[in-house]
Amino acid sequence: MLIAAVDVGSARARAGLFTTDGRLVARASRGFATLSPESGQAGFDFAEIWQAVADALAEARRMAGASPAQVQALAFDATCSLVVDAPGFAPDVIAWHDHRAVAEAEELGRLPHEVVVRAGGSVSPEMQTPKLMWLARRRPDAWRMLRGVRDLCDHLAFRATGTPARSLCATAAKWPYLPDRGGWAEDLLAALGIAGFPHDDPVLPPGAAIGPLSRQGAAELGLDRECVVAAGLIDAFAGALGAAPDMPALIAGTSNCVMAGGVAAAPALWGPYPGAIMPAEAVSEGGQSATGALLESIRRQYSQPTTHDEIVARIAAAPEPGQGMHVLPDFKGNRAPFADPLMRGVVHGLSLERGVAAMDALYWRAAVGIALGTRQVIGHMRLCPPRIAMAGGQARAPLLRQLYADATGAEIHWQPEDAVLRGTAIAAAAPQAGGLAVARARFARDVEITRPDPQARLRRERDWSVFLRMQEQREEITKLTAGD
Repeated sequence: MLIAAVDVGSARARAGLFTTDGRLVARASRGFATLSPESGQAGFDFAEIWQAVADALAEARRMAGASPAQVQALAFDATCSLVVDAPGFAPDVIAWHDHRAVAEAEELGRLPHEVVVRAGGSVSPEMQTPKLMWLARRRPDAWRMLRGVRDLCDHLAFRATGTPARSLCATAAKWPYLPDRGGWAEDLLAALGIAGFPHDDPVLPPGAAIGPLSRQGAAELGLDRECVVAAGLIDAFAGALGAAPDMPALIAGTSNCVMAGGVAAAPALWGPYPGAIMPAEAVSEGGQSATGALLESIRRQYSQPTTHDEIVARIAAAPEPGQGMHVLPDFKGNRAPFADPLMRGVVHGLSLERGVAAMDALYWRAAVGIALGTRQVIGHMRLCPPRIAMAGGQARAPLLRQLYADATGAEIHWQPEDAVLRGTAIAAAAPQAGGLAVARARFARDVEITRPDPQARLRRERDWSVFLRMQEQREEITKLTAGD
């Protein structure tokens, strides 16, 4: 028997196959396009995502030499993108990082409501409620014809099973839903004029069985109908579930998210969200927007094609390039501590050089700025952890794990296999394992520990002082140019 996990990120669908004791036996991925119909908008085509999912699963099965009948459990995680199932609405997936609903988010953030409090008091346009407001106001034709509107992880499960259901993870974290106060905030929905969207699907905790694959889903995914699909999670939450337990988790992928329990509601923090990962536990999130995306943007500026692994290997061989350069990494806005989606990044000390060495220096100093931003998020959450569990694409590079250890002063605990796919596989395995906690213990792996380096800590402390001063200067400049 094999457990299948599918992770749909910002540009790729990844499929992993695990044994029942948590060993990853095969992993494959397929890409899909980001579509930008208008300035400030970003979306995906669900049909293209679904085909990428099917192709990745087929490749993983081929790599493992597994028959369809061997795959008996499946779950999906995804970015918190919004699938709009309405005739004529295209692209039919509004990307998580789409900022078309900035005005609606600002309006919502002024309301005295618990949903707003749990969104940090200043609602991000990345959340689903402002996007629903935008849809109802700007596309009333699509709003009237809605057949369904779901988080991407939920729509993937719906396409696979034909059974409508919502994951408590996505619903509590991104929708106007309060699991500890009766569920849907119908008063807020009515006040905003968006109560009419279909939202009577059952809300299931992560790892709860939704049901077997439908005939269509099984045919499209190349699996048997006996395969049972479980409720999944948002990708960062899946990473937290699959990372080392009993400590805050840093999910460092396209964006950076710090996930932790026991954090009270506070400005610019998301949560606490009861049951969003484990039952009877509440999790809060402090985030940075477009961190890995910033590194990817820099990679694309190289004059010759290169990979992230090649860049990191060169930097590791010639440490600390870019002396005198400093970066504030908020090129796609700031989640915490400023909660400003319009905030922009700053580079100090940039030259006209565009050779490999100069680009490596820019890449490294951007990575340093991102790590310092993570330190700021952790402090804003009022945490001072001696250990942090790290997951996500950035965690695969020893150099970056060391950077985060040096920037935060905490040990970085990393499980070598893919924590995001592992977290989703834990959810998939939960119905047959006897629950999420049992499956998580079964899937645990030995960790590699990266400890702070004292000399590098001194360099990061100097960088930290510059980082804070640059933020002050940016604020001064913003005030000076407020009327422009």
